[in-house]
Amino acid sequence: MKKVKNILVTGGAGYIGSHTLICLLSQGHNLVVLDNLSNSSQESIFRVEQITNKRIEFQLGDVRDSKLLFLLFEKYKFDSVIHFAGLKSVMESHQNPLQYYDNNIAGTINLCRIMQKNKCHQLVFSSSATVYGSPKTLPINENFITSTTNPYGRSKLIVEDILRDLAISEKAWSIVLLRYFNPVGAHESGLIGEDPKGKPNNLLPYISQVAIGKLTHLNVFGRDYPTRDGTGVRDY
Repeated sequence: MKKVKNILVTGGAGYIGSHTLICLLSQGHNLVVLDNLSNSSQESIFRVEQITNKRIEFQLGDVRDSKLLFLLFEKYKFDSVIHFAGLKSVMESHQNPLQYYDNNIAGTINLCRIMQKNKCHQLVFSSSATVYGSPKTLPINENFITSTTNPYGRSKLIVEDILRDLAISEKAWSIVLLRYFNPVGAHESGLIGEDPKGKPNNLLPYISQVAIGKLTHLNVFGRDYPTRDGTGVRDY
């Protein structure tokens, strides 16, 4: 029988986070969600509770808030952390790299410090396929050389390096790095899916908003690609 764990899910109100909550609740774990709702809504938490008929502790806040994190760890005695919280727009990261380095890197360092002080050493980190940069061949496998072409990807790769060093320095740590490509879809209930605030930064939610009439059209950029009609091709 699996041990029931107390798990902190940062960014749990987001797209991937909310689906993960359903999976964790189905296994009987006790969850606390920490989210600043910068690109999500607490409505997703309510809907997860509706789907699972289970209650989730929600805390509005930021992973860079040391005092808040310390209080949460003191209260709930977490066994593990799943860390989804972070900024994720490639375009925005070019416009404001300092914000991305502060949020994604400093936020993760702060979280790990609090985990270490509380002897919580199990961490799942939400990284990104952008850490592979522009690979020379396809398909990509996880043994490919890592490189980045934007501040967002660089912030994820730097955190990966930090976490590797942390795991080497102290054997108690158990850390998993997840590198997503294009997670898409919605829960079979239709109650939760990808619903970003404002104009989407990813292709599939953009297409969905055009399909339902929320946006008028889909922009296709570029006319000189080596394709049949010169427009870009996205391989899924």
